[in-house]
Amino acid sequence: MKPVDLVIRLEWAAVAVVGIVLYALSGTSWWLLALLILAPDLSMLGYLAGPRAGAVAYNALHILIVPLFLALAGYVLANSMATAIGLIWIVHIAVDRALGYGLKLSSGFQDTHLGRIGR
Repeated sequence: MKPVDLVIRLEWAAVAVVGIVLYALSGTSWWLLALLILAPDLSMLGYLAGPRAGAVAYNALHILIVPLFLALAGYVLANSMATAIGLIWIVHIAVDRALGYGLKLSSGFQDTHLGRIGR
C-alpha cells in the first residue's frame, strides 16, 4: 500500500470514529446502530440486474451527500432519529472507505474509484 493510500484510509477511519462519537452523544439506542449499520449494503442486490445497475444502486447508497444532509437536517430540526440514521449511514461509508472499498465502476463489483478490490 502506498503511503498516500494509508493516509486516505486513516482519514476515513477518523471520520468513522467522529461519527460514532456524535452518535453516542445523540443518546440514540445502540440497537439502532447495530440494526442499520449494514443496511446500505443491501444495495448490492442491484448486481442481480448486472454490473451497470449494480454500480448505480451501490453508489446511490454509498455517497455522502444524502446522509450528510439527513444528519444536518435532523440536527437543525431537532429530529434525533434523522440525525442518528444519517450518522449511522456516514459511519458505514467511512468504514467502507477505510477498508479500501470505493464507489463502484460499471465494469464490475471489484472495480472501484479507489482501485481494484483484492489486488
